[in-house]
Amino acid sequence: MSQEYRTEQDSMGEVKVPGDALYAAQTQRAVDNFSISGLTMPATMIKAIARIKAAAASANQQVGNLDSKKAKAIRAAAQQIIDGQHNEHFPVDIFQTGSGTSSNMNVNEVIANLCQQQGVDVHPNDDVNQSQSSNDVIPTAIQVASVLAVESNLQPALKHLIDVIRTKAIDLRDVVKTGRTHLMDAMPMTLAQELDAWAGQLDQTAEQLPQLLEHSRVLPQGGTAIGTGINAPKPFAGEFAKALSELTGSHFKASANPFTGIAGQEVNLQLHSQLNTLATTLLKISNDLRWMNSGPLAGLGEIQLTALQPGSSIMPGKVNPVIPEAVAMVAAQVNGNHTTITTAAQQGNFQLNVMLPVIAYNLLQSIDILGNSCHSLADKAIKDFEVNQQRLDEALAKNPILVTALNPVIGYSKAAEIAKQAYKDGRAIIDVADEMTDLGRDKLERLLDPKKLTEGGINQGD
Repeated sequence: MSQEYRTEQDSMGEVKVPGDALYAAQTQRAVDNFSISGLTMPATMIKAIARIKAAAASANQQVGNLDSKKAKAIRAAAQQIIDGQHNEHFPVDIFQTGSGTSSNMNVNEVIANLCQQQGVDVHPNDDVNQSQSSNDVIPTAIQVASVLAVESNLQPALKHLIDVIRTKAIDLRDVVKTGRTHLMDAMPMTLAQELDAWAGQLDQTAEQLPQLLEHSRVLPQGGTAIGTGINAPKPFAGEFAKALSELTGSHFKASANPFTGIAGQEVNLQLHSQLNTLATTLLKISNDLRWMNSGPLAGLGEIQLTALQPGSSIMPGKVNPVIPEAVAMVAAQVNGNHTTITTAAQQGNFQLNVMLPVIAYNLLQSIDILGNSCHSLADKAIKDFEVNQQRLDEALAKNPILVTALNPVIGYSKAAEIAKQAYKDGRAIIDVADEMTDLGRDKLERLLDPKKLTEGGINQGD
């Protein structure tokens, strides 16, 4: 921006503002007061506020409070912001007034100035903010932004990850490996079963998200300052929800109790709880992939992830599981975001939560990075990993836990004796069992067939 300044005025007096800034006095005061982090409101949140301004203009026009010329100008200016223009004119720090008033006024001022450029005289408070308060705009914007972000980014990304896992599982349905509990050898399973477990865990989030979004679609807009709807015509809330639904192509409705959405942030906390669950699942999958890929010589070495980049600045030839590591860090970030949102949601003192900007920032960041992580994990880790069949077969042959299949035939105590001896000698369980029982080699091969052991039930070896 230009270093030349102009003088703007608000109810507190005069303020110098950069000459080419689209914002005005109240935004500049916020910039001056909140030089804390350098983190600004996410673009998705700014666009959500702009959508609210456009829908409010339509609603105010519909109820006869705003003339068509001003309403049209406000909608056109808001659309520029929705289209991603003027991002540099939203400089307010996340750590600001807890209601988000500074960000609301930032958008109001930019829209008013854009209207002036169209030759329409629009006031940021009286016109752009008509029938609204920061106290209902910002909670509404958080919900609108999160609904649209989940619909456009996270849900498709999650579905893609589940589809890739299930497709990979089909390819691996005949690959048998050693299962593990407590990181120790357990009964055999197929790789398909292992991957299908991942998909099943992810399914739970995929099923929950649409239900949670139904709560997020119920908006407190129209409650204005504390929920009573002061200075907003009675039909405004319904007309606003209708206009917003038409503008976004997603369904929203007015809350019957706007006090709730202004005083509390339970809706956003519940949504982020599911995001936190998804992060936990992605961390589990990422760590499984890291363990399975470990080695290639001194680790498990069951699979080989696609080599994406050199893994060390000093050890030539080293390749690391970079995508699972990146996704694991995303999980840690989302876990931290959840702690922040939980604490912030507790600050609903009387009629207003006063930590709205930090809730918005963390919630929208989690949606964004989780969606991107689902794509990365699917396309750069799971889709093309290769199986080291020789390592799987070697480990399976020596797995003493296979003796579990003999329990119904020779009893737990005898089976434990065989397992201990096989582990001590480092020999295949079938060889030791052949020596320590009179079952015969043929029956033992049937009883200890790893593929049959993945199918459950009691194998009598018949």
